[in-house]
Amino acid sequence: MAFDTFTKKRLEKILDNYIKEKMPMLLEEEIKIIYKFRGNTITLSQDRPSYMPGRRVELPIAQFRQEDNKWKVYWMDSKDKWHFIDDIEPIEDFEKQLRIIDEAQYGFMWM
Repeated sequence: MAFDTFTKKRLEKILDNYIKEKMPMLLEEEIKIIYKFRGNTITLSQDRPSYMPGRRVELPIAQFRQEDNKWKVYWMDSKDKWHFIDDIEPIEDFEKQLRIIDEAQYGFMWM
């Protein structure tokens, strides 16, 4: 089930503020953090130049799924399959879940 208009706008504002804080101005034209909504899921990715000149590549960072009014965090393996991160407890606060992926033990998500 997709988010209602109010909820989607609120989530977009949280994500836009997060991206603005996360990306240094020096890199904002070269590397972009993007997000996509699909049903009750938000996928956060990096959009950056490919090794092939003139092309760009999208690299998934994390996926957030709202289930039973709680946000679960997932990571993607090399076969493009999403896996629940057991160490991150599902909670109702999306913004807190978003900030958790910046913690040192989850730094692998930004590679």
